[in-house]
Amino acid sequence: MARAVMIQGTGSNVGKSLLVAGLARAFADRGLRVAPFKPQNMSNNAAVTVDGGEIGRAQALQALAARVPLHSDMNPVLLKPESESGAQVIVQGKRRGSLEAFGYRDAAPSLLPNVLESFHRLAAAHDLILVEGAGSPAETNLRRGDIANMGFARAAGVPVLLAGDIDRGGVIAQIVGTQTVLEPADAAMIRGFLINRFRGDVRLFDDGLRDIVTRTGWSALGVVPWFADAWRLPAEDSEGLASRPGGAVKIVVPRLGRIANFDDLDPLSAEPGVTVDIIEPGRALPGDAAAILLPGSKSTLADLAELRAHGWDIDILAHWRRGGQVIGLCGGYQMLGRALRDPSGVEGAPGGAMGLGLLDVVTVLGREKRLATVSGWENTSRAAVSGYEIHMGQTYGPACATPWFTIDDRPEGAISPDGRVMGAYIHGIFANDAFRRAFLARLGAESQTHYAATIEQTLDALAAHLRTHLDLDRIYALSADV
Repeated sequence: MARAVMIQGTGSNVGKSLLVAGLARAFADRGLRVAPFKPQNMSNNAAVTVDGGEIGRAQALQALAARVPLHSDMNPVLLKPESESGAQVIVQGKRRGSLEAFGYRDAAPSLLPNVLESFHRLAAAHDLILVEGAGSPAETNLRRGDIANMGFARAAGVPVLLAGDIDRGGVIAQIVGTQTVLEPADAAMIRGFLINRFRGDVRLFDDGLRDIVTRTGWSALGVVPWFADAWRLPAEDSEGLASRPGGAVKIVVPRLGRIANFDDLDPLSAEPGVTVDIIEPGRALPGDAAAILLPGSKSTLADLAELRAHGWDIDILAHWRRGGQVIGLCGGYQMLGRALRDPSGVEGAPGGAMGLGLLDVVTVLGREKRLATVSGWENTSRAAVSGYEIHMGQTYGPACATPWFTIDDRPEGAISPDGRVMGAYIHGIFANDAFRRAFLARLGAESQTHYAATIEQTLDALAAHLRTHLDLDRIYALSADV
């Protein structure tokens, strides 16, 4: 029989995902078979699983920390925002359709059986399930039909630990206030609390811990100091996407509204010789870039229109005319072509748009989504690559006769005749050290990082950090049989 415990937060972005990743590594180091679980997630940063589904990128990192294969049961409901009020709904790894926010709120309770099924399947194969909540249980306006926080915890009988973020200020009010607004039955699910992201001497908060214990009756599990190397780990939310100053070679990335799978940038940001410059709306793309990289997009047509609205299309063409390189991944690859067509209305009303015209290809969007883990090599350098595909659409045209990669013995992507514009559907290519080394060498930079090893070392350091500052024995004791 497995045990389970759930980490909920006093708000979004309080560090729940990182805490679960660190705990997963720490408990796995004790010899436990650990699995991460998030009932409902909202993210356009997704990963492909061994069973051919997709889950949130944070659960992929947590599975890596736990040293277990990715599985769609780890995140049975994934919402991928497509507009300000609507999202694609992924259930147990597969696309179920798209719903507006109010429509999903009504539909969510019907997904609880899927959530519980996935949870119990994981529990049958592991010793400890570390569950991550979403947002905050204190969002009482969302409690009806909730399957992400207390709705799940009570249905599955999983005790909750509440994490507060002291770096935001007001952490005592965060935690005590959460208890105040919760229904008594929900508040009873919380067994303890922890303080995250403390800067300075943690002993300075001893009185604060005692005050929270007195006011709530919950166990204090520890104060976690700021973990300075958190930036080295893939982030799930685009809120954490920011420029990373580094070396003289600059790679420029326009920040589009539906940016997806932006962890493609992390291995480049980790290179000391590279500056990855994320350009916010209102800024022109700088003229000193060695390359412009267009990342993935959840809504390519909308992001292409936004790119033009900011004048970035002009900047990209000017960069290319100056002899610069332009890279497109997935949705970015689609934008680089002559045209993008959506006859079935996959991204809205049927229609299409002209692309940037830097690659002689055309993309036709379709309703069938391709999900696959892939491997092969870059045709120019012969460097080995592995990665994954998540896209809806097919791209074809004369430029495909000069493919960027050979993937699973088939051509993939396209390169322009001048060799300075290239695109492909493969995510994760820059995590491959040999390929990244060859790519950066063409830009005049030297790779100095072993990316996978850096991630492993950072997860080990995070686990050691949590072992030092949290009562892991108490956390395990507070978990429950499920």
